[in-house]
Amino acid sequence: MEITQCLHTAILVTDLKRAEHFYGEILKLPKAKERPMKFPGSWYQIGNSQIHIIVAPSVPTEIRHEKWGRNPHIAFSVSDLAAAKQQLLNYNCQIQPSASGRAALFTQDPDGNIIELSQG
Repeated sequence: MEITQCLHTAILVTDLKRAEHFYGEILKLPKAKERPMKFPGSWYQIGNSQIHIIVAPSVPTEIRHEKWGRNPHIAFSVSDLAAAKQQLLNYNCQIQPSASGRAALFTQDPDGNIIELSQG
């Protein structure tokens, strides 16, 4: 077997409107073409990959708080890490620099899902 690309990442959220604000307005991800779903959720397009936001009654929140990068997360490449950091701070999002010392930071969506941003 050879994995050739990431098709999508599914992220559980408890409040669709709040999640759409975070992913659409704060992270500025474009919505993907509408896809029929039999449950509440949204799709966002990032290059050839997609993020599938799925509404769930709860989201597991047992994370390692000292190093967010050691938890399940999704990673995005950004063209300007300093601008991305400022955007998150403008919205009062918590951030944590990468413990590795590389040009990356971590944040969390409103349900505690960890997002990595790295310059690339």
